[in-house]
Amino acid sequence: MSLADSVEEMDMLQKLYHLLQAKGFQTRLEGVALLPELCKSSPQLISKNIVQIFYYFVLRICDSHKKVRQKALDVLAEIIGLLDDAMNPVMIRLVEGIAKNLSSSDPGVHAAAVRALEESVAHLDPCLHGAWWVRSCASLPAELVEWVYARSPEVVQRYALPVLWSFLDNKALPVRSANIRTVATKLALALYEAMGNKLKKCAASKQDVLQEDDQVLSWTPPDLTS
Repeated sequence: MSLADSVEEMDMLQKLYHLLQAKGFQTRLEGVALLPELCKSSPQLISKNIVQIFYYFVLRICDSHKKVRQKALDVLAEIIGLLDDAMNPVMIRLVEGIAKNLSSSDPGVHAAAVRALEESVAHLDPCLHGAWWVRSCASLPAELVEWVYARSPEVVQRYALPVLWSFLDNKALPVRSANIRTVATKLALALYEAMGNKLKKCAASKQDVLQEDDQVLSWTPPDLTS
C-alpha cells in the first residue's frame, strides 16, 4: 500500500469517527450510513480496525435518538454477513447492545433489534457461545434466553446447558461478576422458564453434579432438582 493510500484510509476512518460522535443526530445518522459503504468498498480497512470502529458504533445502537438507534440496528443486521468472522472480537458487546433494544416500545426499533439479534446469533462463532451465555446472564434480561430458545432451541441446548453444568460443577468460566452464584442462578431460572420440563429431564442425567454438595442445591431452582 502506498503512502497516499494509507493517508486516504486514515482520513476515511477519522471521518467515520467524527460523524459517529457528532452532537447532531442527523450527522450521527450520516456516520451510521457511512459504515456499510466502507464495509463494501474497504472491507480490509474495517476488519483491521474493527475494535476501534465498533467502540463508537455500539454507542449508536444505544443512541438517545430513536432514529439513530433504528438505523444503527438495521445497518448492523446488514454488515454482519459482510464482515463475517471479522466481527468476532466485538460480537458479544454488540449483542448486549442489541438486547437492550428488544424491550423498546417503538415498533421500528424493536423490529430492527430482532433482525440484528437474529443475524448476530446466526453468525456467532461457536467458540464464543459459552462466553456469550455467561456474559448475557450477568448483564441481560432472562427474556433473551427465551427469545433465542423459541427460535433456535438447538443453540440453547448445545451451548447454554454446558455452561450451566459447568457452573454447578464449580468449574471456572469467563464471567466478570463478583457473584458467580447469582449469575448461575439467573441462567438456571432463565433456562427453566424457556425449557420447562425439558430442562428437568436434562438435569436428571446430571444429578451427580446437582447433588454434589448442599451449597449447590441451596441456590439451584427447586423445580430443577425435584
